[in-house]
Amino acid sequence: MNLPLLQVNNAGGPICKHTINYTAEDFSSVMTLNFDSAFHLSQLAYPMLKASGAGTIIFISSIASYLAINVGPVYGAAKGAMNQLARNLACEWAKDNIRVNSVAPGYTNTPLVCNTESLEAINSRVPLGRLGEPKEISSLVAFLCMPASSYITGQTMYADGGITVNGFLPL
Repeated sequence: MNLPLLQVNNAGGPICKHTINYTAEDFSSVMTLNFDSAFHLSQLAYPMLKASGAGTIIFISSIASYLAINVGPVYGAAKGAMNQLARNLACEWAKDNIRVNSVAPGYTNTPLVCNTESLEAINSRVPLGRLGEPKEISSLVAFLCMPASSYITGQTMYADGGITVNGFLPL
């Protein structure tokens, strides 16, 4: 009996600049790290995922794929491309019993979120009023790798405390 094979694409990061300040090298670097690596790793893993009889790919995306971001527009575009890749691969590889999903974390309590001056502003936009914890993101990833999620494919799951559904700021 073959064991299910899992692939989690977790590489990523932005270059925080306004669009006008991006160089061609910045653009290429962000796209390579955030999208190209996931695309090519999926290509390479496909034969093994297919042979396992029950493969799962999880892309770690970002709420920047859905919400406008004032710095790092290429990062958001790369993560949006990743979400579309998940949908396409979910359809293309379903015949081989390979499921593909994205997890899009919001602001998460890691060393990457270290500007305490903006923390209050961030938390005010999150309906749950706080940053997410890494274990909350990893728990969602683990669930998507389990048999309990065997009918879920091609989805982007937002783990963001509700920030993507918060709507307009009050007047």
